[in-house]
Amino acid sequence: MAAAKRAPRRSKPPARRTSQRYTIDASVFVNAFNPHEDGHAQSLQILATTQEQGDPVIVPTLLLAEVASAVARASDDSAGALQYANAAAALPHLTLVTLTPAMARQAAELAATHRLRGADAVYLAVARRYGTTLVSRDDEQRTRGSAVAPCQTPEEALGDRPSRIFGRTPPRR
Repeated sequence: MAAAKRAPRRSKPPARRTSQRYTIDASVFVNAFNPHEDGHAQSLQILATTQEQGDPVIVPTLLLAEVASAVARASDDSAGALQYANAAAALPHLTLVTLTPAMARQAAELAATHRLRGADAVYLAVARRYGTTLVSRDDEQRTRGSAVAPCQTPEEALGDRPSRIFGRTPPRR
């Protein structure tokens, strides 16, 4: 009896990755800037991964002032701090959200209800409004904010996601 020929198996098309949506706190951008801080590589990696994967990053305009301030104070380089903040704002998949009076009232409610610092409440108000996961280095913000929106560290957000770390550090002057 002759062996029956099997039809070649068709491989399934690769599963399409669903896009993640994030609100990334200034603490992650600042940590990504300083290669001497603990967690720097992971903070840089989550920023790189969101851009490589085209994941939407939705942040309050407050991010710019927070990043410029922290970087200038740490580096004593105002021009470099502004350059880094502007580079962050220009990331292709990053959307800056204006703090409207309605959003400010929501942030105030979150701050009072969950005993959050004001800026932390603004990021959480954005995460709640846009259905994003907040990524932050701030333990208190993540702990208290988890009642409002999903909250993760950069390491948790990276999970099993494939990515490459940029071969360069963020721009410095």
